[in-house]
Amino acid sequence: MRIREALLLSLGLVLCTLAVYAQVLGFGFVQYDDQAYVTENPRVLSGLSREGLAWAMTTFAAENWHPLTWLSLMLDVEIGGASPQVFHLTNLLLHISNTLLLFFVLAALTGAAARSAFVAAVFAVHPLHVESVAWIAERKDVLSALFWILAMGAYARYARRPSPAAYLLVFLATAAGLMSKPMVVSLPLVLLLLDFWPLGRLAGPGPKTRLVGEKLPLLALSVTSSLVTLHAQSEGGAVGTLEMFPLPARIANAVVSSTTYLLKMVWPADLAIPYPWDASRLTAPRVALSALVLGAVFAIASRAWRSRPYLLFGSLWYLVTLLPVIGLVQVGGASMADRYTYLPLVGPMVIVAWGVPDLLARLGWSERRTGLALGLAALVAIATLGVCARAQAALWRDSVTLFTHTLRVTERNAAAHNGLGLTLLERGRVDEAVLHYREVLEIAPAYLVARYNLAAALIQLGRGNEAVPLCEQALLQKPGDARAYSCLGAARMEQDDLEGASDALEEAVRLDPRNAPARSNLGIVRSRQGRNEEAIVHLSEAARLRPRDAGVRVTLGTLLLKGGGLEEAANLLEEALRIDSTVARAHGSLGVARVRQGRVAEGIALFNEALRRDPTDEGARRNLERAKALASGQN
Repeated sequence: MRIREALLLSLGLVLCTLAVYAQVLGFGFVQYDDQAYVTENPRVLSGLSREGLAWAMTTFAAENWHPLTWLSLMLDVEIGGASPQVFHLTNLLLHISNTLLLFFVLAALTGAAARSAFVAAVFAVHPLHVESVAWIAERKDVLSALFWILAMGAYARYARRPSPAAYLLVFLATAAGLMSKPMVVSLPLVLLLLDFWPLGRLAGPGPKTRLVGEKLPLLALSVTSSLVTLHAQSEGGAVGTLEMFPLPARIANAVVSSTTYLLKMVWPADLAIPYPWDASRLTAPRVALSALVLGAVFAIASRAWRSRPYLLFGSLWYLVTLLPVIGLVQVGGASMADRYTYLPLVGPMVIVAWGVPDLLARLGWSERRTGLALGLAALVAIATLGVCARAQAALWRDSVTLFTHTLRVTERNAAAHNGLGLTLLERGRVDEAVLHYREVLEIAPAYLVARYNLAAALIQLGRGNEAVPLCEQALLQKPGDARAYSCLGAARMEQDDLEGASDALEEAVRLDPRNAPARSNLGIVRSRQGRNEEAIVHLSEAARLRPRDAGVRVTLGTLLLKGGGLEEAANLLEEALRIDSTVARAHGSLGVARVRQGRVAEGIALFNEALRRDPTDEGARRNLERAKALASGQN
């Protein structure tokens, strides 16, 4: 491939990707795992540090072990703070890098630049890949794919000129991929597929056992990663039991999902997050038809393995890479997920890119006619997929847009109702949030998170008497759960039962010292009990655990004002306003601090702002009058 051709094709790939995804740079976080990965994760929000590195290497947070993913998110915080734009930019840059690397590695492996560019272009703009790129929490997808493709490139070099140094690059890239997402466990088998096609090492001289033997260290990495991941997901309660998801149902779902992904590759309609488990779709005719389709594809590919080896390569790539996430080990309550196709769809794309030209040649088309027709068809296909992907990416603008769409194209989707409820609660639309949480519990009565969220919404509405039974039911469902005790403590606070609240919150903190809501509420209870020193300790810890929580800083700053910690209080209140300038209480409390610092004019402006945001704030109104009187006296 000539340099000019490579540059032009690369530029085209970058422009295609930007045409779809440049919009994500204006998007925010979504209420679906972004909390666990970024917005409510104090380790990530603290940026890179020695402590953060130790945590990333040892934690099973989010039911996974993927230290490089955690470190990449910490690096984003180090560069741009907690702004969602930085996280989106990194995801986009990784996706562009993956697209270019896929193009160059595939071209180097096959010598077919145009076909490799088509595969890379479809990879760049396919709507099924939007979830991996536009969702901040899916950093693990785009990051692990980067190391996967680098490992392929390193392996191609090793296969042509074997050396310990070349093999070490393959080993390190594989290890880095596994430390980004455990789905990379199938990479050693894919490298063996590369030996079959296009490298042709299986047809070469020498014993074939050597080809298997050189994959054993990589397989050892994969087995280790699999065991660690299974332990992490079991510890976190993410692995579904056989009672919940019987093995025959899992197998049926795997077969149906495998063909559904292929259908959505061709016709990417009604894409959603998540797709809820629905046993009713696993009818015998549908499972049989899906199995027949997969069997037919594999049979055709197997018969043509000598004349058209790319058919078997593409089919096996798809099945092997999909195997870790096909649901035989059921994690969570989803039946399938678009993000699982990020790398698997490369196999079917290869079949199309190599198979269509071969078919036209067999039909007697001339090389020139074939080139023109394929060029035009490729442009139309890429443009069409790009338009669809751009529309799909736009749904990730915010949680309301995303989950409203999901609820429109799926049925009985508990996770989508919960995500929408969280967003509505955050926006002050509490009554609507309650309706969605009740819908969740009707669909999935054992959905603990929704039970907590419903209790929180009822507490905001002043209905703590309804929230208490929800928290008690959660404790029956999961005895010794810190979050349930935290929920119960908050409900009893709303009822002014300070002793009951104190007991529940103390237990929550004992069970989980890093439970920030429990710490914050216990601080408020201690303040109401007149135990201000203890209150400051708990609120300070809550502020440390939640670097982006404006509310806890306002509470702590206001308490410090009462105790005479003027400078520290002012700093906390300033920080709260930098985090969220809409908090009326922050303006009012900072106004008090400014007046005490002798900056009366600033205090008056802050009191006016507090009243503009909350006209019912009588405290701010009284402080405003006092500040005006003080200013008049000074004049």
